[in-house]
Amino acid sequence: MDAGLAVSAFRVAADVVVALHAAFALFVALGALLALRWRQVMWAHLPAVAWGVLIEFSGWVCALTPIEDALRQRAGEAAYSGDFIQHYVVPALYPANLTRETQLAIGSAALVFNALMYGWLFHRRRHAP
Repeated sequence: MDAGLAVSAFRVAADVVVALHAAFALFVALGALLALRWRQVMWAHLPAVAWGVLIEFSGWVCALTPIEDALRQRAGEAAYSGDFIQHYVVPALYPANLTRETQLAIGSAALVFNALMYGWLFHRRRHAP
């Protein structure tokens, strides 16, 4: 394989990982809305929420971040420090760097929002005609 083609392939692969990571983060944040319409979604969404909240509360880095970093390095690009949210989401939403307090707030917001959505879902289900 041509070296330039290999670099391009690694760059594209890293971009695909970023897109998957973003889709997963959106699913964690808003997947309960899908579960309101399609109840079987909750069986995929609840473990995703548990993982997303665990990552935020623990301060760990999601497994997709090192994969993206490795692909970027193979493409000759610099890997970034921090995690996905700090690198991609925070610059879009917040002017300052991600702090531990912000990370806990994001995890708490995901937990509370999803708990409310599932509470409503179960309430609707119990009181359905």
